[in-house]
Amino acid sequence: MKKLLILTLSAIFVIVAFTMDASAAKKAKKISAEDMDAMTTTIDTLTKKVYGHALLSPEDNQNLIEVKIKLDNQMLMAPDPTLAPLYYKAGDLYRKREMKQEAVECYQTILENFADTALAPKARTALRAMGIQVADPVQKTASEDEEEE
Repeated sequence: MKKLLILTLSAIFVIVAFTMDASAAKKAKKISAEDMDAMTTTIDTLTKKVYGHALLSPEDNQNLIEVKIKLDNQMLMAPDPTLAPLYYKAGDLYRKREMKQEAVECYQTILENFADTALAPKARTALRAMGIQVADPVQKTASEDEEEE
């Protein structure tokens, strides 16, 4: 009887803990509007500097890194299609600054997570222009879709 009570209480504790984690994840799931606006403003400011052939300061480089970290952290919590334009713009900045690996990561994130957005073909084109082999997505036929069901 005592073991059954302990097991029941343990199960209730696990369920409550899981529910609390799930509700916390839901709250943290969406990036705040302020963070989204701040990242957009930062990316747009840096883009203007690059297009204007201005040098980026160490602070500008730090801001670009911080935006990329925030984007990556958000992707870990919950991929959101509204992040695709920021990833694309960050990829462009990295590419223009000749930071190939970071640019590839940004474009690849779009292809892997936002393949159904209008930015996916642009990301694929940018990768190919950089000399990166990109496989076209495999199109399933109607019969293959039916077989999976």
